[in-house]
Amino acid sequence: MEKNTSCFFSNSSPNLVITCFVAFITIILVRFLYVIYRTGKPLNKRTPQQTLSTLIVLGSGGHTAEMINLLLVLQKDRFTPRFYIAAATDNMSLQKARMFENSLADSGVKGISAEFMQIYRSREVGQSYVTSVWTTLVATAHALWLMIKIRPQVVLCNGPGTCIPLCVIAFIFKVVGIRWSSIFYVESIARVKRLSLSGLLLYKLQIADQFFVQWPQLQRKYPRAHYVGCLM
Repeated sequence: MEKNTSCFFSNSSPNLVITCFVAFITIILVRFLYVIYRTGKPLNKRTPQQTLSTLIVLGSGGHTAEMINLLLVLQKDRFTPRFYIAAATDNMSLQKARMFENSLADSGVKGISAEFMQIYRSREVGQSYVTSVWTTLVATAHALWLMIKIRPQVVLCNGPGTCIPLCVIAFIFKVVGIRWSSIFYVESIARVKRLSLSGLLLYKLQIADQFFVQWPQLQRKYPRAHYVGCLM
């Protein structure tokens, strides 16, 4: 009798593990499909007084200038606190963001709350692809730590490569139920005929909740994008 009982448990244990694994994968898949379905659709209505923690991804060159222009029309008292993130080697972008926030304080805008952070690059210009494997892993781990710390409700980005790991992690947070972040991507005005690599990835993977382009031909080529005209 004892022998038969032990055989029963030994035979059922693998089946139980397989069943649990299949159930877990099924739940994750259903949740993933639900997040894809909900992406781009309006979230539950919030009161006008409710603030939204906002992550703003900055990039070198014209990316930061375009982002500052976007922030000028942002409801500063609504999208707060604001967290600015730039690449570890991009001090100029953070300096411009600090100047922007200081100008808000000087103009009398109340309730200003901003933090400035840097993130490791996945790959520097000219870096070999072999060594970039390690730096990509480090950058992803750093991005995960920052996203756990910030847990933003809104993510704003416009093309720098540093936005990719942050947006992917924000999407994963949706799937596992950690935080539902609305991701808004605005393609750079410099992209006239085709999307940037960052934009193409976010568009194809359907990670961005709202995807905006500044040229009508881009909207015709990528129909899920929204044409908003030139913002510069």
